[in-house]
Amino acid sequence: MPKLYEALAEAFLAEGVDTQFVLMGDGNMHWSTAFAKLPGVHTVHVRHEHATVAAATAYNVATGKLAVASVTCGPGVTQLMTALPAAVRARLPMVVFAGESPINAKFYNQYIEQAPLVQATGARYVAAHSVPRMMDYVREAFHVAKYERCPVVLGVPYDLQKVEYMANAPYESSAMYQPKVGRMQPDPEIVAEVVERLAAAKRPIILGGRGVLSSGARDAVIKLADRCGALLSNTLPARGLFHDHPFGLGTTGSYFTSLGREMYESADVVLAVGTSLSYYVGGGHYWGKAVKIQLDDSPRGLRDGQKAADIYLRSDALVGVDAILAGLDKKLNGKPTAAAIRSKELAHRIATEPADSMQFDIAPGVLDPRAAIEAIDAVVPKDWDIVGGSGHQAYFNTQMRGRPAERYTTVREFGAVGNGLSYALGVAAARRQGRDGKIVLFEGDGGLLFHIQELETLKRQGYRILICAMNDGGYGSEFHKLRADGIDDSFAVFGRPAFENIARGFGLRGNEIRDVSVIPKLFADFAAQGESEIWNIQISDQVTAPAIRQTIKRGHGNM
Repeated sequence: MPKLYEALAEAFLAEGVDTQFVLMGDGNMHWSTAFAKLPGVHTVHVRHEHATVAAATAYNVATGKLAVASVTCGPGVTQLMTALPAAVRARLPMVVFAGESPINAKFYNQYIEQAPLVQATGARYVAAHSVPRMMDYVREAFHVAKYERCPVVLGVPYDLQKVEYMANAPYESSAMYQPKVGRMQPDPEIVAEVVERLAAAKRPIILGGRGVLSSGARDAVIKLADRCGALLSNTLPARGLFHDHPFGLGTTGSYFTSLGREMYESADVVLAVGTSLSYYVGGGHYWGKAVKIQLDDSPRGLRDGQKAADIYLRSDALVGVDAILAGLDKKLNGKPTAAAIRSKELAHRIATEPADSMQFDIAPGVLDPRAAIEAIDAVVPKDWDIVGGSGHQAYFNTQMRGRPAERYTTVREFGAVGNGLSYALGVAAARRQGRDGKIVLFEGDGGLLFHIQELETLKRQGYRILICAMNDGGYGSEFHKLRADGIDDSFAVFGRPAFENIARGFGLRGNEIRDVSVIPKLFADFAAQGESEIWNIQISDQVTAPAIRQTIKRGHGNM
């Protein structure tokens, strides 16, 4: 007779899961081993529990599919407390199979109340303590994860997993209970109001978020922008959404280009499609003069302590955009709108102006990070995946040009550094390219050291990733802010680790870069072989990203 953990593994397979990120312990080793042996399952054994959830998060962004993370009980679960909030706030689905302490044990030194910890992050917790109801627990976990778009931790006591189990009926997956409701339709009265605003707008901009991608609305948004003479831009998670449009301004909010900020400051109407308009996108200090219209399937009037928009259109992105476009055509009967923001001169500026042209004193032997990114952008093919970490260095790589949103992965909603390497693992598992991998990770020196042990995972799994360590010798966000406050910055400066030697110690390749002229040759060498590699890019600690400059200007403690 099969064991319960085997039946649980079969249930996960029936839910369509084909990838797991796991760190084994007593509480999950039987289940994860059984699941790994099932046909079509790809298993990535990582070296820290945090990486299981972080990698699964990136896997979801890269594929739109649900991945599974798995950890043991007690300390295995406590290590998830940084990765879970990021997935919660990004509204990304996953299921975490977590062991629980044996339910019948008198004493177990790894015991802890797991549910309150998980729930404090905003994730859901399903305590699976009844053997007869075990498949109901699994189905509930997947149903909540998929249709409420959040991570769910399924806690199964270690001893229950090993009992004999015979199902009375075939497993019914969560898909069997999915309501077939179709796409959310907009209110015609609000559509008419939006149409009036766009028809009269002289300087309109359309802002697209991740919801445009998930609804397949990109082409419709471009068609609407062209019809009403609007400029286009995107949120950071949807970076590159309109990369091939001559009037695409790039990223809106904290990661504005200089030109993007200029255009938003003069906008009179902004239509935000498929974005929650978080503080870092819709903050009043970015585009306070414009009438803000939010088209989203779950708009909120109060977002991050501020009014999100002036007009709310609750709708699926594609259906809502099509309705607005139809309304404009009916109202204008072929006539143009009042828009006058597009011009040949502006298109030329968009194509040629640098994202940031502030001048800094660069010491000999280190690079301007903007020049380093420009050189890398010139040699990395446009169909390669770009993965972004966090921290001060993260601004620079987001300004790479001509790269589609489907090939960009980052999750920033919790503001945690140290996730980049885990995210790259998730993308590598998603692409299944192995030693032919086409993935570039940009991470700061501080963030890379958080989970440097995952270099061993890269080596063992046979993934090829180019890791660009933007090494400024410390925690950039912190030492720039300390300097601005006139405070000693030495405690945020740690020196410049020899990442190229660290990489070699893990059996990977490594190079130090202090001259951008070597980058084409180094990339050609990297692409010609199948091993992961770290470029230890020595960048100046004097170049301050615009996002940090603006934060300092506002008073970085006064949000």
